[in-house]
Amino acid sequence: MIAIVDYGMGNIASVSNAFKSLGYDVCITDNYDELAKASHIILPGVGSFRAAVTEINRRDLKDSLRELAKRKPVLGICLGMQLLFSDGYEGGKSKGLNLIPGTVEKIQTNLILPHIGWNTLNIQNSQFENLQNKHVYFVHSYEVKTKNEYIIATTNYEVKIPAIVRKDNVYGMQFHPEKSGAVGRQLLNIFLHSTQEVRM
Repeated sequence: MIAIVDYGMGNIASVSNAFKSLGYDVCITDNYDELAKASHIILPGVGSFRAAVTEINRRDLKDSLRELAKRKPVLGICLGMQLLFSDGYEGGKSKGLNLIPGTVEKIQTNLILPHIGWNTLNIQNSQFENLQNKHVYFVHSYEVKTKNEYIIATTNYEVKIPAIVRKDNVYGMQFHPEKSGAVGRQLLNIFLHSTQEVRM
């Protein structure tokens, strides 16, 4: 079973439908016991970093997610990817989950924000090399700043933006795989099949 974290924000229904279309059972929850039973944990998101962190803290999810990420594969999508990092500056500085070192900052570009629409992936990891130059769907105004060792793929919006990140069993996708057609489904399958629970 795949658990989608319900923290009162985000595109939960479309993410749930994407996994169901791949043949997986899905549970939408903010309950620790249900999250602990899942094979994979998905952190979706649409909205503001600060508001999301506030709600995660209000629901006492932060420590639970940090603990579960030590032994379960976690995927953050869009805002959910940004929440994986140490600090975010949208709406003022806020502490993220700190599962991957780095910050979330406004995209420094002369182009219109938010960055909305289809853009190409520039793959930096052989696991995803067959997806080079494939198009995926973005909606965001903030980007992560992190070490190159955690970046699997980037996209270009006048500046280079991390599009897929990974540290151990924690993945993030800045775009929306659930809105990215066959390529998005392929990426979700790669995540599901290349990660597994760590027995402790």
